[in-house]
Amino acid sequence: MSNLLTVTDQMDREVTISFPPKRIVSLVPSQTEFLLDIGAPVVGRTKFCVHPRKQLENIEIIGGTKNFRFTKIKELNPDLIIGNKEENYQEGIEKLAKNFSVWMSDINTLEDSFNMMRQLGKLCDCEQNAEEMVSLCKSSMERVKGKYSGKVVYLIWKNPWMAAGNNTFIDHLLTFLGYENLVLADRYPELTTEEILDLDPDHILLSSEPFPFKEKELVLANNQWPKANCQLVDGELYSWYGSRLKNWS
Repeated sequence: MSNLLTVTDQMDREVTISFPPKRIVSLVPSQTEFLLDIGAPVVGRTKFCVHPRKQLENIEIIGGTKNFRFTKIKELNPDLIIGNKEENYQEGIEKLAKNFSVWMSDINTLEDSFNMMRQLGKLCDCEQNAEEMVSLCKSSMERVKGKYSGKVVYLIWKNPWMAAGNNTFIDHLLTFLGYENLVLADRYPELTTEEILDLDPDHILLSSEPFPFKEKELVLANNQWPKANCQLVDGELYSWYGSRLKNWS
């Protein structure tokens, strides 16, 4: 039997849900992975939700993170939709919230991510599983705290170059790992090749997402910034703020 429960999400919105939820649509890849890992009843996900692969096979795709298929979501009849302030688009979330219970996360720090996991664990009646996952993630992150060093530029896009700047989860994580992020502008500023050269980074990290940097971009980076240690990195590790954090080592 379900009861109505009113909670406050990470955007300070009051949300009334049917507890425990039985049909969840998740609009964010990292949160989809976490929800499935703790045993939450996910019935809808985005095309970018690719983990855990086996569990995703029978879960309906409702579009992308920034272009929802509203008809498909309505067909799924969710009693809870879970999104994120940065990864989803305001217009779409507001439209969904007129007809469904929508809980939103807002993640800028590791503590935000741990709080998100705990809150969703309670919302989904999977509290013990969520606490165990938080413990795993915290232990993993403590092992790599301060492990790295040097001045860094973390690139997420090409043509134009875009980097992770201030007030982002990636920036917080880079600092936690021991790096000094040279990109001080807010969010994800565009940079020219010359501007990156002038920053004189020790390291340039080329993320696997959202732009899929590969070997040819690494060769280009080495030619353009020969003094820096340029390397390809797993963007999921740096930007997925759910149970993927347990994979750091």
